[in-house]
Amino acid sequence: MPETVLYVCTTCRRADDDPDGPRAGARLLEALRARSGGTPDLRVEAVECLSVCKRPCTVAVAAADRWTYVYGDMDPAASAEIILGGLAAYAATPDGIVPWRERPEAFRKGVIARIPPFPEPRPLPAGTLEAAE
Repeated sequence: MPETVLYVCTTCRRADDDPDGPRAGARLLEALRARSGGTPDLRVEAVECLSVCKRPCTVAVAAADRWTYVYGDMDPAASAEIILGGLAAYAATPDGIVPWRERPEAFRKGVIARIPPFPEPRPLPAGTLEAAE
């Protein structure tokens, strides 16, 4: 099974954030790391910004040869278990597409983008600079 990577925006700020405390995205990252410790083939990564500031907290899930998803509006205190359950369903599919009804409600409501897998690299046409090297 390919490794699944969960990217968590640590700069996400919610209106109810304590201005002197950690941002909502950083709190969500901490909760996910605390709960995902023994999950095989899962890597949780902090990212500085996913550019979805109007829908905090935001995460993205990706794996080789699978669709990538971006989800927003996650609750930093309550979403960790929901996200990890959704990632287990994602990892169990051959292409990353979990049937709509099998997705956690937070994923159905919070989906921002679905990005196709990157295609296999194609050989460069003869005569191009990169092919000549």
